[in-house]
Parts: sequence; structure tokens; C-alpha cells
Amino acid sequence: MQFTDLTDDTEDALHSPAERALAASRSTWVSVGVNVVLTITQIVVGVLAKSQGLIADGIHSLSDLVADFVVLFAGHHARKDADEDHPYGHQRFETAASLVLGALLLGVGIGMLWSAFRKLEAPETVQTVHVMALWVSGAALISKELLFRYMLAVAKRVKSSMLVANAWHARSDAASSLVVGIGIIGNLAGYPILDPIAALIVGFMVTKMGWGFAWDALHDLMDRAVDDQEVQAIRQTLIETPGVSGVHDVRTRKMGDMIVVDAHIEVDALISVEAGHDIAVEARQRVLQRHRVLNLMTHVDPWHRPDLDHAAQVPTAPH
Repeated sequence: MQFTDLTDDTEDALHSPAERALAASRSTWVSVGVNVVLTITQIVVGVLAKSQGLIADGIHSLSDLVADFVVLFAGHHARKDADEDHPYGHQRFETAASLVLGALLLGVGIGMLWSAFRKLEAPETVQTVHVMALWVSGAALISKELLFRYMLAVAKRVKSSMLVANAWHARSDAASSLVVGIGIIGNLAGYPILDPIAALIVGFMVTKMGWGFAWDALHDLMDRAVDDQEVQAIRQTLIETPGVSGVHDVRTRKMGDMIVVDAHIEVDALISVEAGHDIAVEARQRVLQRHRVLNLMTHVDPWHRPDLDHAAQVPTAPH
């Protein structure tokens, strides 16, 4: 996901910790409500209608429900202020939550694959499903797609990778509902084996998405840098600061949805230490205001004007 820089004060307010927390809480509770209804309906109707695919989809909805509570838990702890043990704050609770979400999806997906394989080993045990399963699958598809669009819009507005992960979790459930619906239609058309095949496909989808989320979160916990586009945007903000003559060695690492940055800035070698410090402070303030940067550590390097003789620029010590 690419993030764009915002300089407008109104837009910046949308990315404050309070606004992000409120948006996350609202969207997640909406997801909780949808998933509670879908989980109960899909599993109960799946059992009554003898559809393994619908039951698998219901289990997927149940994993969504558990994921929602993981997001709420992480969001609560990520809002805590920095303390002695966590001087950079608790933003990585969100990354840890994404790792848990991925592990959860991975486990659910493997379980669904195992169940589907068992059915395919004994195709004679697959029964014809009731048409009621098709209606429930269609309703689940529509509900999940609408939930995905709503949650993704909120996630992009407040720039939350954790909410993006949860939104795509909802999209994966919408896709699985589509696959299940096709399997149920095939079953009703006289091909019963298509229902467990649909459950197998859903299991593959869930497993793949779980691995992706877990792998990305693991890299973020290992201080992965942000993408080049965002690094260049931060570098540009630094170089545009009055008094900054050059920028090099810009390094970034993710801290939840925020970034910690180290950078070397070059200032005129002839100015005072205090003036150089003031330039560094101004550069830091600009970066924190314009980017999703939690902290910027600057190192000030002397810059020697090329049009002057180097020896002339270096004041001599008094005798």
C-alpha cells in the first residue's frame, strides 16, 4: 500500500492518534456485528443443508470475528504513550496483531484443507445440498464485499496497515463465498463433488493470505525499511528546509504504521553550532508534520562551499 504525503491541516488531523483509534474502533465493531451474524447463519445452515463448503465459509467468518477482537486489543495497546521500557511507544502492537492475524488465517486454512481432502478421499459420502445454502452463500458474498469496501476506505483515510489487513481479510471471505456459491450450484446441478472442491479452494485462499500477512509482519518486526518512494519524499522535505545544503544516509524502519528515521543533513561549515542545531530542529519538525514519522534523529555534517578555499573556511584557533 502506498501512502501519499498530506500537508493540509484538515487532512493531517485525520491522522492523529485519536482519530486513527476512533476509526479503527468503529470499523472493527461494524465488522464484529457482520461476522457474528454470518458465522452463526453459515455454520447452522451449512449443517442443516449438508454443505461442507458453507460450513468452511462459516469457519472463515469465525476467524474474521476472532481477528476483529485481535485488532481491537492491539488498537487499545498501541495508543499507549511511550514509557521507560518503550521509549518509541507501543505502535508495534499493530504489527504484532497483523502477525497474529496471519498465523490465525494460516491455521484455519490448513484445517479447512485437511477437512476438504478427507471428503475428496471418500466422494461417495458427499451429499446433495439444500438450495437454502445457496441463498445464504449469496447473502454472505454481498455482505462481505460491502464490508470490505467500507473497511478499506477507512483504512486508507487514516493510513492503517492493520486495518488494511483486516479489510482484505473481509475481501478473502467475500471471494470464498463466491467460490462456495459456485460449488453449491454445481452440487445442485448433479455434481456433488464440487461442494468439497469449493471448500478446498477456500482453504487454499485462506492459507495463502495468512502466510502473506504473517510474512510481512515478521519482516516489519525485523525493522524493514519503507519503500523508496516514501524515503525519497522524506529526503525531499529535508533538502527543502532552509539552511540544509545536502542530505545523505537516510535510513528508515517501521514502527507499526509509523516510521522511525535516521538522516545526515549538511549545513554551512561556517555557521555556529547553535545555528546548525536550529536548522536540524526545523528539518525534524517539517518531516514530523508532513509524513507518518514517529521520530527523526538527525546528524549534522559540515558543508564547505565549493567556491571558497577550504583553508579559508576553517577558522584558526587563537594563540
